[in-house]
Amino acid sequence: MTDRSPLRDLSAPPFATRHIGPSDAEQARMLQAVGYASVADLVAVAVPGMIRAEGPLRLPPAASETEAIAELRALAGRNRLLTSMIGLGYHDTITPAVIRRNLLENPGWYTAYTPYQPEISQGRLEALLNFQTVIADLTGLDVAGASLLDEATAAAEAMTLARRAGRAKSPVFVVDADALPQTKAVLATRAEPLGIELAEADLSEGLPGGELFGVLVQYPGASGRLKDFRALAEEAHARGALVVAAADLLALTLVESPGFLGADIAVGSSQRFGVPLGFGGPHAAYMSVREGLQRQMPGRLVGVSQDADGRAAYRLALQTREQHIRREKATSNICTAQVLLAVIAGTYAVYHGPEGLRRIAQRVHRHAAVLAAGLRGAGVEVVHEAFFDTVLARVPGRAGEVVAAARARGINLRHVDADHVGVACDETTTGGHLAAVWESFGLEGVVLEDVDTSASDALPGELLRSTEYLAHPVFRAHRSETALLRYLRRLQDKDIALDRSMIPLGSCTMKLNATTEMEPITWPELAGLHPYAPAEQAEGYLALIADLERWLAEVTGYDAVSLQPNAGSQGEFAGLLAIRAYHRANGDLERDVCLIPSSAHGTNAASAVMAGMRVVVVACDDQGNVDLADLDAKIGKHRDRLAAIMVTYPSTHGVYEETITAICARVHEAGGQVYVDGANLNALVGLAKPGAFGADVSHLNLHKTFCIPHGGGGPGVGPVAVRAHLAAYLPGHPLRDGGPVGPVSAAPYGSAGILPISWAYVRMMGGEGLTAATEQAILSANYLARRLAPHYPVLYTGREGLVAHECIVDLRQITKETGVTVDDVAKRLIDYGFHAPTMSFPVAGTLMIEPTESEDLAELDRFVDAMIAIRGEIAKVASGAYDRADNPLRNAPHTADCLVADDWQHPYTRTEAAYPVPALREGKYWSPVRRIDQAYGDRNLVCSCPPLEAYED
Repeated sequence: MTDRSPLRDLSAPPFATRHIGPSDAEQARMLQAVGYASVADLVAVAVPGMIRAEGPLRLPPAASETEAIAELRALAGRNRLLTSMIGLGYHDTITPAVIRRNLLENPGWYTAYTPYQPEISQGRLEALLNFQTVIADLTGLDVAGASLLDEATAAAEAMTLARRAGRAKSPVFVVDADALPQTKAVLATRAEPLGIELAEADLSEGLPGGELFGVLVQYPGASGRLKDFRALAEEAHARGALVVAAADLLALTLVESPGFLGADIAVGSSQRFGVPLGFGGPHAAYMSVREGLQRQMPGRLVGVSQDADGRAAYRLALQTREQHIRREKATSNICTAQVLLAVIAGTYAVYHGPEGLRRIAQRVHRHAAVLAAGLRGAGVEVVHEAFFDTVLARVPGRAGEVVAAARARGINLRHVDADHVGVACDETTTGGHLAAVWESFGLEGVVLEDVDTSASDALPGELLRSTEYLAHPVFRAHRSETALLRYLRRLQDKDIALDRSMIPLGSCTMKLNATTEMEPITWPELAGLHPYAPAEQAEGYLALIADLERWLAEVTGYDAVSLQPNAGSQGEFAGLLAIRAYHRANGDLERDVCLIPSSAHGTNAASAVMAGMRVVVVACDDQGNVDLADLDAKIGKHRDRLAAIMVTYPSTHGVYEETITAICARVHEAGGQVYVDGANLNALVGLAKPGAFGADVSHLNLHKTFCIPHGGGGPGVGPVAVRAHLAAYLPGHPLRDGGPVGPVSAAPYGSAGILPISWAYVRMMGGEGLTAATEQAILSANYLARRLAPHYPVLYTGREGLVAHECIVDLRQITKETGVTVDDVAKRLIDYGFHAPTMSFPVAGTLMIEPTESEDLAELDRFVDAMIAIRGEIAKVASGAYDRADNPLRNAPHTADCLVADDWQHPYTRTEAAYPVPALREGKYWSPVRRIDQAYGDRNLVCSCPPLEAYED
């Protein structure tokens, strides 16, 4: 006879027990090691009482995984998925199933971190190099970057690049009247604080008179117009200006490249290369430049260097994380990218090859040409003779009627104005769609086959592409699904991601990205919606967004949240723009000073400059805290001009500063606003709320605290949260709603396609689960700090020697005594199967370690054991048992090739090199390359697929 138990005892364990790594028993052992009887006791000491929140989080009770998926299914079902023919830079596309399943939905790809440790990132670096090659080839320019956030922000980055690099002194930037409306709006948001004057002009009539430093031309235009801009580029160059072309990648397989036509910079989106619409993102934008401008490029650039054996190896090059180096002199605040989406787009090109891409483009264009011919044949005026995929029809006074008729037939068209309708074709367009569009215009009796037979193409002869592209073998070698599947597996196996081991990066919060959270992002009801679809077709998305905004406001103690910023850097920028607009609305036009502690993340200073502020640095004391005496002095000096202070809390040093409420009060008393950087929110959720302890605005990193995966370096989401007095100054959008502050991203809700991840996380954790996660993150960090302290000094601590959610171990004395550097330790950790902690930030010569709440005790101990074993190796260097120049640390990482070489001549054994701890024999990660020469890569920059000869021994 079986035991009978109440149903409540037979339900599945709460999701929080899946998300939080240590079990109750493991947690008890960790508490014993740290010296506290309970998590509550630990938190009571670690977290200052003056910031503690009153009461639990007011969130819906935690849902099970099954319940959360059912609720998401219901939300998705409230979206109406019509065929989108709106265009405007967003087009439906077909993601090959082999790419969707084995890349987009594969944790080996989406849980990886930014490839700052190149030796364990060779797979995604190669995939990014493929992407760069696609962009460089199709745009006809010399160097392409590894992606930017979206087309509109890429255009804004190009505008500021043109201003830096051009010889003209004019503040005027000319913008094509036929540019995408969202691009115009983001340009306006970026230009105004920097003193750039935008001049919109119909470039089909040529350049306007007067001085200018740059010009942006849309190619093809938002209206579909396709025009040769060679003469315009020549005139712009003669007048000292640089030319930016915002170009459609798919069109470039058929028409001449921007570089061929004279552009200095090309920008655009790679979305239609297999990346779902996702209600606006995430999508990988691109930028490419002519020779001579590559060292001015924002964002990331993958180059080819060589490893210690002289073999070709990939790495990030040039301005990588330049914000940490140049701070307020940085040329951009971008420190992220859209890596996962760029990898998808590049792999789409690998899969289809040049012939396949050309065939897709020809089909898209043919549908547009047939559509136009059918309209003309029935008496409808088609405005442009030359176009690629978008047909602009003139129907005086009837545009609304036509759009409504199409909607009734399941198709969304673009309502340009009362007299014009735009119709965009894409990879998914069919003859049935054309017939429905003709009917919507009131045309009857149009026979598709007849029109197809008689219709001429609409590509101008002088623009037909004559230059070759994608000639590298990688774009010809993976035609079968078997070949592509194995290629993706080979690349994946080269890398370390969270599916392989812990990634202990301080400040980056590499926690679990649960499969249940990830599953919905590829559902067609969520993945297939155009960002400018009518609001009534996006009811489910809008409800999900409203939920998430409300929940994030509750978690942070603020009154309003915008999910538009599609990266933390954009969230910073949006928050500072809100502060700037608030001061201006109050008549305080002179308030332009932003105080920033010397320990701050470098993007803070760059964002402040972009928002039109002057950066004044505040010193930190020996404990890493803001120096209150220096703060008082800086406030006193700049009181009448003080706009804001930007502080990270807990501090960048991983400590809860006891003086945070005093800092807020002093800045407020002087008339400034307080910006709290939310990078370290994983130490606060459920315990403290920035909006309640004195801050006015924060950005949050959903790709850190709220479980959106890092994707190998992107996507990210950086919502901005504000108190009530700043709510009116959150970013607006011209295609949804207006407001005093313009958009910071191309889509109204930024990277909406991945918001279901954070929605599911909060919904399944509930308030208690979120609080428990924070408490465990604090316990895990203190457990690591306590276990490592006998071997490595822990640099900064708070009360009773406790840290927040991360700790910093100091190697500077070790380096001084032995010559072993943080680089040596980081590379040796690869031999142990680990990604390194954050190196030399915020203090040079240190490692910043963040375990998160998701790692169980066995993995934490495995990492500690590796660090202790490495400390033992350092001791051998110090004692002379290991040679200072030839030892396992200095030579790390060790590849299989170097270990089986016949000429092993090192004074340590192969076993010491490969298996420093016995457990590695059970599941060894082998680095595909040895240590990479960083300096060589910067001196010998190669930014597209090198010839095969480069890989020969």
